[in-house]
Amino acid sequence: MKKFIETISNIWKIEELRQRIILTLSLLLVYRFGAQIVLPGIDTTQLAQLTSNTEQGILGILNAFTGGAFANASVFALGIMPYISASIVVQLMGIAIPYLQKLQKEGESGRKTINQITRWLTIGICIVQAPAYLYGLGALGVPDSAFVLGKGMDFIVPAVIILVTGCVFAMWLGEKITDKGIGNGISLLIMVGIIARMPQVFAQEFVSRTTNNTGGIMFILIEIIVWFLVILASVYLTMAVRQIPVQYARRTASGGYEKNIMGARQYIPLKLNASGVMPIIFAQAIMFAPSLLGRTFNNTAVGQWMEVQFADIFGLAYNTLFAILIIIFTYFYTAITVPTNKMADDLKRSGGFIPGIRPGKETGDFLDHIMSLITLPGSIFLALLAVLPAIVVKLMDVQAGWALFYGGTSLLIMVGVAIDTVQQVNSYLLNRHYDGLMKTGKNRKVA
Repeated sequence: MKKFIETISNIWKIEELRQRIILTLSLLLVYRFGAQIVLPGIDTTQLAQLTSNTEQGILGILNAFTGGAFANASVFALGIMPYISASIVVQLMGIAIPYLQKLQKEGESGRKTINQITRWLTIGICIVQAPAYLYGLGALGVPDSAFVLGKGMDFIVPAVIILVTGCVFAMWLGEKITDKGIGNGISLLIMVGIIARMPQVFAQEFVSRTTNNTGGIMFILIEIIVWFLVILASVYLTMAVRQIPVQYARRTASGGYEKNIMGARQYIPLKLNASGVMPIIFAQAIMFAPSLLGRTFNNTAVGQWMEVQFADIFGLAYNTLFAILIIIFTYFYTAITVPTNKMADDLKRSGGFIPGIRPGKETGDFLDHIMSLITLPGSIFLALLAVLPAIVVKLMDVQAGWALFYGGTSLLIMVGVAIDTVQQVNSYLLNRHYDGLMKTGKNRKVA
């Protein structure tokens, strides 16, 4: 504990790091404050039914990503998800559109152009989603009397403008955190929104266990232990890599004199879960379709079955299809994001080779084969984490809100963002010759 306090003190001593942390916390506070501001023209006292209807199911997941702004009819009700959707679309279009492929190869200038395209596409998605959200409030339990100005154009047009502006402002906050703060800003906004709901849902679980004679304090302790074990498994999934040995026939190392090193060995780290949480996000988006199709064809037996089965996010049919989609999308997303052929070409140009494998095409095929082998257990593990909330609901009778923190997108986002942020803080500490955040020991001295 003493070493940890010393490390926190070292963090505070680095002026640039201190300023970045303060800026990050300030912008996150602004985002959380905006999530509580209700759209003008809506009576806040009549939103109880909206809050109740968005606590569970697929809408509960969407509400978690917006930090409760969706259920508050807030100016940030759309959250940062339109930007995430636009980023996914642009990334997928980069596979088929030569112009985007060219931009991806142009370095920093190309990245700026792609970011600008993503921003404009985000605005386009918001313009579509904002009216849909406003007209959907009635179906979610908001009475007509809650709309002080009615549902005419006098309300819809300003509200759409505010929702679009709120999403763009949230996008700007995320980019500022990335540039001037600590960590990936967009991911931090999502993580803070998810964490914001944790005290409430845990309190509900605690009250339920202690007042309804369903296990009491002892069962709460068991739940917390299981939760920490799941977090540990998520960390291992995020950090696990397969190291491919690489040798260089000749490299020059300078240390006051020149020395030839024959056969110096390094490693190519291939991540077990190279796709991150994207397969879950893709699969989650598609899981809206079966229930919608069921409602569309509810005059048939199959339609009624689909409507009932796929409306329950903790049901067997929903989670079976969900797991299968995650495995499929893990392979798909890994294939488009891990350029094994490019890795092989770069390795060949730098004079490196994998022992026993010819440089060039054979190296690319070898890396692709290894990625296929390690993606299978990675995708299965990812699918198990995604459906774990349903398992704990059925086996441990955990409340739905608290169960969502046992796996799925919420937990993996929290773990991934936390690891990324710690690594960035570590880089600052090590550059200033301090021990890292997760290390112990005295300050490092420059030789």
